[in-house]
Amino acid sequence: METAHGILSERSPYSVPDALDKLESFLRNKGIKIFARIDHSGEAAQAGLSMRPTQLLIFGNPKGGTPIMLAAPLAAIDLPLKALAWQDEDGAVWVSYNDPTQFRERFGLGDEVIQPVAMVGSLIRGALSIRS
Repeated sequence: METAHGILSERSPYSVPDALDKLESFLRNKGIKIFARIDHSGEAAQAGLSMRPTQLLIFGNPKGGTPIMLAAPLAAIDLPLKALAWQDEDGAVWVSYNDPTQFRERFGLGDEVIQPVAMVGSLIRGALSIRS
C-alpha cells in the first residue's frame, strides 16, 4: 500500500511496539545494525500531548549505505533506513518505509547502486510474518 508519495506501508498483525520488536529482532538476526528507536507517541505523552501509538526504527548496514552516499552524497538524508510503525484512526497498525526506488528517482542512481536497500520491503514483510 502506498500511503504517500514514495512511502510504502505494510499492515501489521501486531501492536506498534510488538511490530517494531519483531522487526528489530529480525534485522539483528540478519546482521543489520539498529541505530535507534524513537517512541514519538511516548515523547508526546511526556509533553502532555495525546498521539496514537507511533514509533520509528532506524537501521542499516554501512556496507550497503556507504556506496549510495558516495554516489550521491545527498542520499545521506534518507539513510540509514527507517521503518515507522503507527496506528491509524481505525486502530489498524502499519509499518511504513521509503520506497527504495525513490533513491533511483530522487538521486539518479542505478539499480546496481540501490540494490542493497531494495530489500527493505521484503525484510519488513518477513519480520511481520513471524508468529510467536
